[in-house]
Amino acid sequence: MTVTVENASRSLRDGAAVDNALVEGPRALRRFAPEQVSRPYELFGVRPLGPLIGAEIQGVDLRAHVSEELRAELHRALLEFKVIFFRDQPIDSARQQEIARMWGELETNPFIDQGEDAHIARFAKGAMPPSYENVWHTDVTWREEPALGAILRLVEVPPMGGDTLWADMAAAYDNLPEDVKERIEGRTAVHDVIPGFARFLDEERLLEWQDRFPPVEHPVVRTHPETGRRTLFVNVSFTTRIVGLDRAESDEILRFLFQQAHAPEYQVRFSWEPNSIAFWDNRATQHYAVNDYHPHPRVAERVAIVGDRPF
Repeated sequence: MTVTVENASRSLRDGAAVDNALVEGPRALRRFAPEQVSRPYELFGVRPLGPLIGAEIQGVDLRAHVSEELRAELHRALLEFKVIFFRDQPIDSARQQEIARMWGELETNPFIDQGEDAHIARFAKGAMPPSYENVWHTDVTWREEPALGAILRLVEVPPMGGDTLWADMAAAYDNLPEDVKERIEGRTAVHDVIPGFARFLDEERLLEWQDRFPPVEHPVVRTHPETGRRTLFVNVSFTTRIVGLDRAESDEILRFLFQQAHAPEYQVRFSWEPNSIAFWDNRATQHYAVNDYHPHPRVAERVAIVGDRPF
C-alpha cells in the first residue's frame, strides 16, 4: 500500500503493516547538501540522466593517461551524481584496476567468482540460476569498512535486458517523515553476510564465512565522509535488525526503510552497451541488477575500492 506522511508515521508508531509504504506527494530532489552548488566541468562533458542521480561522462578516453586534474574532476562528478557512466571504453580488466586504484586500495570479495585477478569479481550469467540479481542492496555492508565505490564493466552484453538501476539514498533519507527520522536518529543496525549469500552456500561454508566475517554494526543513517549528506544506510540483503529495538518493531521499521529505494524519483536506470562502464559511490547509493535477459549470457566484471568505517 501507499501511505501519506501522517499515516506512515502513525503506522510505525502503532505497529501497523507498512511493508510496501512509500510516502505520497512531492519529494525533495536535490543532488547537493543545501550549502553546496554545482560548478561547471572543464575537462569533459556531462549529460545528466535525470534531475537527481546519474550522468554520462563525455569526451574522456579511459585508455589514455588520467591526469590528477582529470581524476579530481571525475571525483567531483561522482560525488555530485553518485554514479557516472562512460560509453565506448574498450579497456581490459588490467586497465580497469589501474583506474580504480586512482581512488584507493582494491577490495576482494570471497563470495563472488574471480576473474583474472583476485580483485576482479566476475558475474557470468545466462541460463543458470540462482543469481545475485533482482534485489536492492549496497555492496559489502557486512564489512567493518564497506566499499567506497565500484567500477563495473560489461564484457558481454545481452541483446536486450540486463539493465542496472541505482537509487540515491541521501534523497531517500531527506524525504522520510520527520518522526521516522526521530525514531532512527542515533540508532545502529546489524549487518550480516549470511542473509545475502545463504541460498548460494551450503551450511558448512556458511558457518566458515560467518566465523571469518562476524556481524557488524553501522549507523542506520550514515554521514557521507566527503559531502556531509545524511544517507539511509540499511539494505535488505545484509541488514538484519536495529539495535535496541524489539524484533517486531525493528522488522517493521526496516521494512519501511528498505522500501524507500523503490521510489522511481530517487533512481536512474542504465542500459548497457558493449564497452560501457559504470562507476558508483557505494556510500551514497543502492543498486539493482535486472535479471530479464534469460537465456542470453551477460558477463560483467567489477572492481571495488576499499572504503572507511561509516559514522
